This record gives sequence, structure tokens and C-alpha cells, in this order.
Amino acid sequence: MRFRLLVIRVRRSLNPRGDIVTERTIYVTEFDMKRLRAVLESLKAGGWRDREHLAPLEEELDEAQVVPSHAIPGDVVTMNCRVRVTDLTTGRERTITIAFPSDANADEGKVSIIAPVGTALLGYRAGDVVTWTVPGGERSLRIDEILYQPEAAGRHDL
Repeated sequence: MRFRLLVIRVRRSLNPRGDIVTERTIYVTEFDMKRLRAVLESLKAGGWRDREHLAPLEEELDEAQVVPSHAIPGDVVTMNCRVRVTDLTTGRERTITIAFPSDANADEGKVSIIAPVGTALLGYRAGDVVTWTVPGGERSLRIDEILYQPEAAGRHDL
């Protein structure tokens, strides 16, 4: 039996009351880690136009610790995960899938992991409020529900 591994790292977030939570355990599978590292290297080597979006993801991966994949909770946002989120500024609710750059498609709600929102959501849990900096200030999304998580569905190849 082949086991994949998860990565845990620490992040800042806001809890539902708006308090800053400075230490969070978040997860990424080893399979995804290898693919994300390869994507980062490929984009850097190819002179990708939005290089500033690579650093936050790379920093997250650099701080990672490895744990067994069977330990990932079903309410954690992983790669190829479909989530329902609410923008706390506008109240707008939407469903998005965290995708690899080659699979990203705005019309289908597939957001690239390289996009700031993709990097921000990765590894957080249903119920968490995730805040990140955008050119106009800060943006906050609440993760309302994990609609599909590959690991919970037994799909360890997505």
C-alpha cells in the first residue's frame, strides 16, 4: 500500500469572532507538494509574468512538515477541493475549486493555486475566515463548506 504524506505549516487567520489566530496547522499532501514544487520551478524557469504570486506559495511550502496522508481531516481545503465561500465584504457566496495553473478556468470556478485566493485558502478548514492582502487593502473569505475533497472521496491521484 502506497501512502501519501501531508504537509503542515503555520499560518495567520481570523476566527469567526475576528480574533487573530497566529498558529494554524494546515495540510498539503506529499503528492500535491511534489507537483506544486514542479509547477513553481517550471513557472520560474519560463519567466512567468506574475512572479510575485509565486513567492507566497513557495514560502508556505518551505515551512512545511510532513505527516501521514490518512490523517487529513475531511474539512480541510486541499488541491482539487471544491469549496463554498462567502466574501465577508460583499456578502457574495460562490463555489470555487482550488486547481493547478494548467487546470484553472474562471468560467468553471477553478481558481489557480498560484492566485492569491488559491494560496490563501489552501490548508484551511470549513468555518475558518481567511484574510490576505490585495492591492486595495485586505480581503476576507469565510469557508462555509467543503463540497468535495479528493482525499475524503478516496481519490489520492488528483
